[in-house]
Amino acid sequence: QVQLMESGGGSVQAGGSLTLSCASSGSIYRSYVMGWFRQAPGKEREGVAAIYTGGSNTHYADFVKGRFTITRDNAKNTIYLRMDSLQPEDTAMYYCAADGSGDYQRVLSPSDYRYWGQGTQVTVSS
Repeated sequence: QVQLMESGGGSVQAGGSLTLSCASSGSIYRSYVMGWFRQAPGKEREGVAAIYTGGSNTHYADFVKGRFTITRDNAKNTIYLRMDSLQPEDTAMYYCAADGSGDYQRVLSPSDYRYWGQGTQVTVSS
């Protein structure tokens, strides 16, 4: 059974920072492309960032480039999303996902991932 558990969400003011964590089952962690996604009320889920198995290859949505950083710690079976310069439009439920195909064209597509966490809420006030 693959399990993903996000943590680190919360409420911050615009310009603030948060770091999200996603812990995964050790048996699958090194085998998958993993990603962060978000979904705001009334909107579709969208890709934020993805990280390939080795950790050095990452991909970001244009709207977070330069502000968010995705990393992974294989020893802890965890990936992270460091979010800086947060804006009210970043308010959403943030989800961790695993088992992406690695297809560069689809790496930020929710449909490309098999396993999902329950999400952690991020709220940014102006």
